[in-house]
Amino acid sequence: MKFGGTSVGSAARMKSVADLVLDGQVNLVVLSAMSGTTNSLVEISNYLYKKNSDGANDVINKLEVKYAKDINELYSSDEYREKGMNLIREHFNYIKSFTNNIFTVFEEKVILSQGELISTGMFNLYLQERGIKSCLLPALEYMRIDKNNEPDTAYIRENLNAQLEKNKGYEIYVTQGYICRNAFGEVDNLQRGGSDYTASLIGAALLADEIQIWTDIDGMHNNDPRFVEGTKPVDELSFDEAAELAYFGAKILHPTCVLPAKVNNIPVRLLNTMEPKAKGTLISSHQCENRIAAIAAKDNITAIKIKSGRMLLAYGFLRKVFEIFESYKTPIDMISTSEVGVSVTIDNIRHLDDIVDDLKKFGTVEVDNEQCIICIAGDFRSSNVGYASKVMDAIKEIPVRMISYGGSSHNISILIDAEDKVRTLKSLSAKLF
Repeated sequence: MKFGGTSVGSAARMKSVADLVLDGQVNLVVLSAMSGTTNSLVEISNYLYKKNSDGANDVINKLEVKYAKDINELYSSDEYREKGMNLIREHFNYIKSFTNNIFTVFEEKVILSQGELISTGMFNLYLQERGIKSCLLPALEYMRIDKNNEPDTAYIRENLNAQLEKNKGYEIYVTQGYICRNAFGEVDNLQRGGSDYTASLIGAALLADEIQIWTDIDGMHNNDPRFVEGTKPVDELSFDEAAELAYFGAKILHPTCVLPAKVNNIPVRLLNTMEPKAKGTLISSHQCENRIAAIAAKDNITAIKIKSGRMLLAYGFLRKVFEIFESYKTPIDMISTSEVGVSVTIDNIRHLDDIVDDLKKFGTVEVDNEQCIICIAGDFRSSNVGYASKVMDAIKEIPVRMISYGGSSHNISILIDAEDKVRTLKSLSAKLF
């Protein structure tokens, strides 16, 4: 059971989470830092990079005061209030120790890890105050990434199971999301997907019955509720549909967390902490047939078109183009080809100028910024006649820059100008649902 920052964002919310995890089963609970904490820790790190210890101490002190208030509200006994105050005092003294030292990216990662260490420590003490047999499992003892910054799944499985073997007989196990060690034993983090990824990796390592991701929305909706009225949660999604939607903009879930669950065929359930009785969304290997499931949008996309007369019948052209993106470690989202050119999209423009310079060796290059990818997920197998035409009919009034269809039987992606995003989402909802 994974709970995000909003779900544990206050003493009252932590108490509600405690009620949810006490469901009569043995549960392993993954917590994020309390909402707002990681932003403050990033701000502290920015001051320390600039050697401004006064600025850092000011943010540290404000954050410590906030946590002292949470401690007083969370615990009902003086004994546990004192334990809680000792916990945050220890962590904040540790953070303050970095104001006198050389500060690098290694120290920043240690500081960023404190949010999860504090929230899990507070929550575990609260469960104990309620008389629950709970145990804190330190993520830094079992969660590790390799030299390629990918999870070391064999290490995770072996060491997590060793930790559980050492701590038998508890009702609830509490651990940190997001944080880990790297191949050199240094404190690091999972970056992409953070705590969702932690929960999925743990579920896979333990072959859990189910992985639950608890957030502040009742499942994955069939469109973006921030822009479209009347959206509804999707009851069921396949792993592939969920991965497409998550990759192309559905904020409730990160695409990285789908893969470990899919490989081990462990269902993932998206639930709402604020409305725990809501059905939510179940993600599994089951594919619902003959339907369009949901729509998502990915912002801040850049399109690059390479036109080349030399491409005509030239094998190796695409390889040369892709090698340029690979050399700058820049992933491609969409691709569309013709006999005289190729168009691709990227969402990371850090090396855009260098990429464009290298691409000019092979042809004329055009760049369009401020683009948006709209992903329509569902059952788009070629045998399902008419579904693609429904999508095209829904966007017949929208200027379309690119279309990607056929790369997956679960997704049609279209590229449009960012200014057309909201009307596209609304038009698709009106026609498809």
